[in-house]
Amino acid sequence: MKMIVGLGNVGAKYDGTRHNTGFMVVDEFARVHQATFSKHQMEASLATTVVNGEKILLVKPSTYMNDSGRAVRPLLDYYKIDIADLIVVHDDMDLPVGKIRFRQKGAAGGHNGIKSLIAHLKTQNFDRLKVGTDHPQKTTVVNYVLSKFTATQQPLFDESVDHSVNGLEDWVNGMSIADLMNKYN
Repeated sequence: MKMIVGLGNVGAKYDGTRHNTGFMVVDEFARVHQATFSKHQMEASLATTVVNGEKILLVKPSTYMNDSGRAVRPLLDYYKIDIADLIVVHDDMDLPVGKIRFRQKGAAGGHNGIKSLIAHLKTQNFDRLKVGTDHPQKTTVVNYVLSKFTATQQPLFDESVDHSVNGLEDWVNGMSIADLMNKYN
């Protein structure tokens, strides 16, 4: 079994915001693979699907972004999923809208959701898929990440979601992070 975690914030006021990029990518993966988020367990919404014989657990923590690790660690333990079979999808302001980047390990880079995961998992060594949201120009970071994409950015973001789903399918099918980086970064 593999686990794909999308980071975001729960609640209607956060729907479609840049900070919910991880949720949006995981939602699209679920839609493509006909999975429904119908179960709530250990502070997360869950869906399951099978891709080429591999069972996939899709996770959207309900702890809010800054405490995502509180939901992910217990799920890994409960389902006995190795950290090598985990990938986390999240927004990244250092990438332009429309770009994605796979990463094998590393520091949080200022991302509070990743900081929480590192703290709860007690390692920085887990796979990630970063989806570009660009940097704020004339507003605070908080206001920016909690805002929606502009009309100009939305088609680029939608394209990055499609690329993300393709990349996640390649990850599920066993493509190494190094090969994913070469193909998508």
